[in-house]
Formats: sequence, C-alpha cells, structure tokens
Amino acid sequence: MNPGKALVGRKIAQIITAKGPLIVALILLFHTTCTFSANSIKMAVLKFGTVNWELDVIKRHDLDRQQGFSLDVVEMAGKQATMVALQAGSVDIAVSDWIWVSRQRNEGKAFTFVPYSTALGALVVPQDSPVREIKELQGLRLGIAGGPLDKSWLLLQALALQQSGIELDKNLSPVFAAPPLLNQQLKQGRIDAVLNFWPYVARLEAIGMRQLISVQDVSRGLGIRSQVPFVGYVFDEQWANQHQNLIQAFIRAATKAKQIMLNSDQEWEKLRPLMKAPDEATFLALRDGFRAGIPNQWGAAEQNDAKQLFDILFKLGGKKLVGNTTQLAEGTFWSGTVE
Repeated sequence: MNPGKALVGRKIAQIITAKGPLIVALILLFHTTCTFSANSIKMAVLKFGTVNWELDVIKRHDLDRQQGFSLDVVEMAGKQATMVALQAGSVDIAVSDWIWVSRQRNEGKAFTFVPYSTALGALVVPQDSPVREIKELQGLRLGIAGGPLDKSWLLLQALALQQSGIELDKNLSPVFAAPPLLNQQLKQGRIDAVLNFWPYVARLEAIGMRQLISVQDVSRGLGIRSQVPFVGYVFDEQWANQHQNLIQAFIRAATKAKQIMLNSDQEWEKLRPLMKAPDEATFLALRDGFRAGIPNQWGAAEQNDAKQLFDILFKLGGKKLVGNTTQLAEGTFWSGTVE
C-alpha cells in the first residue's frame, strides 16, 4: 500500500471517530467537489428520502442530459448534513422549506425556493380509537415528528385554539421522536395518536390506521385556501443568477419527471425497489401520496397564503422558528421564470 494513502486513511479514521458522521459528509464532499463539470448540478439529498424517487426518474430517462446538464446526486445521512453542504457551497441544490429560506435571507444568506411538493402529513389514530375531533386529544399521548417547533404541530395547535379555545401543548402529553419510531409506538399502543410526515402516514393507513385530519385540512381550517407547497428545491440566488440556463434546465427536468410519475403506473413499478414498501397496500399508498403532493399551481394566491401561514407560525414558534423577523423575507420564493 502507498504509505501516503495509508497515512491519509489513518487521519480520516481519527477524524471520523472524533467528530462523527457530519464530518464524514464534509470530507466526502471535499473530495468530490473537483470531479464535477461546469454543466453539472450537484444536489444533496437524504439517502432514503422520497426526493430520490423523482431524481431516479430524471436519471433513468436521461431528462438531465436532454436538458443539457448532468445531475450529480450526493446522498447524505441526515438533513443537517444536506443543509451544511448547501451553505458551504459544496452542492448547488438541497431540499428544505421556505421558513428555513426566509430565516437564512434575514441573516444575509440569499437562498431561494422553488416548490417540490405540497404533501405534508397528517394526524393518525388507530382504527378503533374513540377520538373523532382534535379537542378529544386532551389528556392523551400524541407522537410528534419534527420536534417542538415542527410546523405541522404548531398549525395543529393554532387550529385547536381557534376551534375550541384549547392550548393543546398544555393539555396533552407530547412524545417527540423519529418518524419510524413513532409509527412503531402507535402500533404497539404506547401512544394514542401520531402527527407524522406523509410517507409514514401512508404506511400507517396501509395497515388500517385512520387519518383524523391532514395538515392541509388543518391549514384550510385556519383560512388557507390554496395548497401551499412547504417543501421545495433550495439554492443560492446568486448562483442561480449566474447559471440561469442550468437552474431552468433542472426545473424543466424535474417537471417532466413529475409528469411521468403522475401519469405512468409502469414507472412506479420501476421505482418499487427504492420505495421499500413491504406490501402492495403500502406501495399504492406511497405512490398515491406522492402524486397527490405534486404542485399543480404556484402563483400569487399560493404565495400570499404562504405569507399568512408564516404569520400563524410566527405567533406560535416565535424567533426560535423564524429567526429575528416578523414577516416572510422578500425573495424567499424564486422570481425567475422557466423558458
């Protein structure tokens, strides 16, 4: 073995042991940055996230090359690593929400957002649960994915307060944990209900669990009329201005991939291995859940509703969620057009 390579290997092993997986992600990004060509787009994604389904369609159909670029997917172990990579400039695009984008812009970092999905999550209970309304959650154990500042949790609190005058956070026992763990706890009867992200809701519904209310319906209850996409492709605005052809090409490729996924059942058979669905019911629930979240409109109405949602979230989440601001930052939503 080359002595130099052996020394580097030992040094990397020492860093990995001392600093953990986040450093691993940064090391890998450092070593791969120089391998991309000028017409490539580097995108950071969670290794097992649903975004990979769309990216797989792009790559398998050569939609990126048809649009004149090469999509290079950088898989990450966690969301924090994807955002660190984006902020460091090691990748061009990542997936996040517009609350994060607004906060970054108010801190002087000009990221911007293009919609990816309107799919959020839902409040789910066992089929035989006596709970039929949000107010009946009082005194129960509610599993919540995403932590105390999870946006779905904050919106649910807002609706409970509006409808019944109930402060949910003070009248039930919240259980914060990772989405798959919460699903297991609901199955085992350790919690009474769960507020989870849509892929995990789909898995619960596939085994007969009952959706009490979706987060989209929570939003509608709060006066939001349109389907606002919370999740989107996020990138640096300055980079986009300097690479307008690239970002437009990426959006065109992503749009074509969504059209294929919306209209072709055969395409989903090819995606089945990525979906890790244990049975047909789960496969269909995941497929239909993804399709339902494909944005069909993104204009002034949706963006105005997003500002209204920001105001609601600010009232409950405060600066811990949105940062040092009282309103959605200008430029949060990408103003460019796709030719």
